Amino acid sequence: MIHDLSKTNSIFSTFVAEIRDQEIQKDPLRFRRNLERISEILGYELSKKLEYKDIEVTTPLGIAEMSVMKEQPVLATILRAGLGMHQGLLNYFDRAESAFISAYRKHTTAEDFEIYVEYLASPHLDNRILVISDPMLATGSSMGLVYKALLKQGVPKKTFVVSAIATTDAIDHLRTILPDNTEYYLGAVDTELTAQSYIVPGLGDAGDLAFGEKC
Repeated sequence: MIHDLSKTNSIFSTFVAEIRDQEIQKDPLRFRRNLERISEILGYELSKKLEYKDIEVTTPLGIAEMSVMKEQPVLATILRAGLGMHQGLLNYFDRAESAFISAYRKHTTAEDFEIYVEYLASPHLDNRILVISDPMLATGSSMGLVYKALLKQGVPKKTFVVSAIATTDAIDHLRTILPDNTEYYLGAVDTELTAQSYIVPGLGDAGDLAFGEKC
């Protein structure tokens, strides 16, 4: 199921507009904070799909009947660009365990590249709820490889993908790899990729904008 929050007008759209704006992008602190706010809202939205249990909470004046999550998800992110979104999810799922994995493009020509996954640190995932975040889903290849690598730690019972901007190509690709019950929570969906597989209009390189250009 695709949840594209750009379909509904809200303050959320302002945050997405700001991470796209090339003038506002000159402030890396603001860029990181907007990524964080975007993932906080996406995390709130996906929390509606989790399972809850009833508990009693003792207040100074009595007993309140409340519903709380049955379990915390595992929050996985793709280094390094995903760190900003990961923090936003941690702000809401503050007792969640984390998984970190590296994936990067290595270009052989201007248009051709391979994706390498080199580092993985994750708790056991068998029968867990997995939330994978990455600011940009261009082709979906990195996310697909990351999911396959995470399966070394076990098979989740439910997977959520969280991204600020995705493409229709990426979504179509991931639907062939990830389980059928995977849900996608997205800030916006763009339809165009350049020959170098960059999203148009997109926002540029999220990792560079958040943390500085890499050599």
